[in-house]
Amino acid sequence: MSFSILKKIGDAQKKKAVVDVRSGDTVRVTQKIKEGNKFRLQTFEGVVIRVDRKESHTARIVVRKVTSGVGVEKSYLIHSPLVEKIEITKRSKVRRNNLSYLRERSGKSARLQGKDFDRAGVNDVTVAEEAEVEVVEEVPAEEVKEETKEESKEETKA
Repeated sequence: MSFSILKKIGDAQKKKAVVDVRSGDTVRVTQKIKEGNKFRLQTFEGVVIRVDRKESHTARIVVRKVTSGVGVEKSYLIHSPLVEKIEITKRSKVRRNNLSYLRERSGKSARLQGKDFDRAGVNDVTVAEEAEVEVVEEVPAEEVKEETKEESKEETKA
């Protein structure tokens, strides 16, 4: 009984549409960073070396990149409101979920064999689902500008 309640609460925290991220993917993660009372966006691009609990609301990916000869790993909760966007830039052929062996490798031995995939299809489908906005009628930009000018004239007369 309590398990079903917890599952409902967890499902309510999930994002509607999430990119299907796999181990071996090169991703660009955009995250909100709070500095004082302002938010800024920070991107981190690297190889996904681990995917945990893919179906859960606590789904997590570990992204690794090498900067100035130093390996940097960051862990992201996929359904976190601070994770703005995850974009897959490259997909590689791998045989396992946890690519921890990449930590000890550098240079040519750390390369992964690329695999063809539909980059636009993988990334754009989720953006359309996330927006969840129905386009009722497209209005050209000129008409919008004219309407706002007319409305401002009416407001000044009143």
